Amino acid sequence: MKLIFMNPNSTESMTRQVVEVARAAAPEAEILGWTNTGGPPAIEGPEHGRQALAGLMAMLPAARAAGADVLVIACFDDTGLGELRAAAHCPVIGIGQAAYHMAALVAGRFSVVTTLAVSVPVLEDNLGRYGLATGCVSVRPSGLPVLAVEKGGAAVIARLAEEMQAARAEGAGAIALGCAGMCGLRGALAALTDLPVIDGVAAAANLGQAIARTVGAGTAA
Repeated sequence: MKLIFMNPNSTESMTRQVVEVARAAAPEAEILGWTNTGGPPAIEGPEHGRQALAGLMAMLPAARAAGADVLVIACFDDTGLGELRAAAHCPVIGIGQAAYHMAALVAGRFSVVTTLAVSVPVLEDNLGRYGLATGCVSVRPSGLPVLAVEKGGAAVIARLAEEMQAARAEGAGAIALGCAGMCGLRGALAALTDLPVIDGVAAAANLGQAIARTVGAGTAA
């Protein structure tokens, strides 16, 4: 099966990191990463999401030609999910959507640790539309920009760990990492808590496979 991770931003290094994590999570799948070269360098708030939409939509004919079984929006905001789903030839999921559902299945009550406060309303709106708002204890901004998170480092990990600890104190039973740029940090962050730490990229790779199998099995029947 073929999964295409569509990065709404123009940062190629983030696309490469997403693909590396997704391939490790789902080694039996063919996983490609496409970058929205005309998008903003990072998606931070609704205005950046609007700027990225046209480039994402322009990828759809090539995705059909490539024979994609599932498209994955590689941004925790799930940028353009409704529009892409309505126009694509195959199922479309977002890494935020995947992380929320996985966290809800694992723990029931969960918190999201994300980047800047400007993204919080977008994530909260998505949780409501997915029917998962009641299970979300909190959406906690770290104050770290997306590209700083993607670069990682000890200071970034320490700051995110502080928010994870605060979420645990609030009663969260799992942590969803609220940025695609955090996908490479999951191991280091998981070592600092006894809660399940859910990375949306790995979650989407696994759920994407399940969707492809289910849809394919239904079509074959």
